[in-house]
Amino acid sequence: MLEAMLPYFHERFGNPASRSHRFGWEAEKAVDRARKQVAALAGAASAAEIVFTSGATESNNLALKGVWEAYRAQGNHFVSVATEHRAVLDPLRHLERLGARLTVLPPKEDGLLDLGRLREAILPETILVSVMYANNEIGVIQPVEEIGSICQERGVLFHSDAAQAFGKVPVRVVAEKVDLMSITAHKVYGPKGVGALYIRRGIRLAQQMDGGGHESGMRSGTLNVPGIVGLGEACAICAREMGEDANRTRALRDRLLARIVDQIDGVAVNGSMEQRLPGNLNLSVRAIQAGALLTSLPEIALSSGSACSSATPEPSHVLRAIGLSEEAARGSVRFGLGRFNTEREVDYVAARVSEVVSKLRREAPHIL
Repeated sequence: MLEAMLPYFHERFGNPASRSHRFGWEAEKAVDRARKQVAALAGAASAAEIVFTSGATESNNLALKGVWEAYRAQGNHFVSVATEHRAVLDPLRHLERLGARLTVLPPKEDGLLDLGRLREAILPETILVSVMYANNEIGVIQPVEEIGSICQERGVLFHSDAAQAFGKVPVRVVAEKVDLMSITAHKVYGPKGVGALYIRRGIRLAQQMDGGGHESGMRSGTLNVPGIVGLGEACAICAREMGEDANRTRALRDRLLARIVDQIDGVAVNGSMEQRLPGNLNLSVRAIQAGALLTSLPEIALSSGSACSSATPEPSHVLRAIGLSEEAARGSVRFGLGRFNTEREVDYVAARVSEVVSKLRREAPHIL
């Protein structure tokens, strides 16, 4: 992937919007190739349905705010879920302050959306439902195709933040009836600071960045060509290796869980294990504070919530939404496994976590 990107930092320095010379033509050709690679992995009908952005946060904002401005004459109601990433909930709250109506549904205890409650929540004035494909904290994969069918039957748009799922599990926007889908490159081993929004042909969005009319008028601004090339190549690699990666990562995750449960008592899995990303494991550990555990393991990349809110002292809104007590939420740790992890690393992590948990419990026996 890096090799594919490097020429566009120096040798092929053209702007793809400059169409009067070969430097611009070269850049445009590279962007078009990446657009096709992203569309192929998404299962889109056309590469023209892919709009490049700076990442999933921008894609979410473009989708939600763009629908609000473009479809206000048809309705003002949005439906979402309490376990969504802040990159969805915060823009929706912003729109609520501007006059939109918002229904935020609670998930079931396993993190999955209750489809019956979704049907009840869709009103005549509903214009969009936003449900993330897979949760970034507990890894739960939502019944996307069923949600898409409900939205299609009711004549409302369906947006999904697929930042966590894209490239890890098969995503097919046409078959799953997804109208808008947000993705980001760094979740598929691509460069940071680039992403895309899938916009089904025929959907109108009000642009959120004006000036220049780039990306078919959907997103003005000079394109990050090296980053876009990197995203495209990352998608091509995922298309070839996703199945093998998923099987291997799932086996590592299950090995990690088995070793932790064997060595530590009072451990509970948060979220459905059946409908789950292969590399995600979110555990509540009784009688510990996750912050103390993380501080004691600086050599291991762990988190107690979303990576984007790791500095926030409040317990995870996702864990509270699925019914965990504040104590259990504060004692929860998220493990993420990926393409480059090994069995040796998994065993090391399990042993170190067990060692530190025992130490913390000895130091604070009154919590037990």
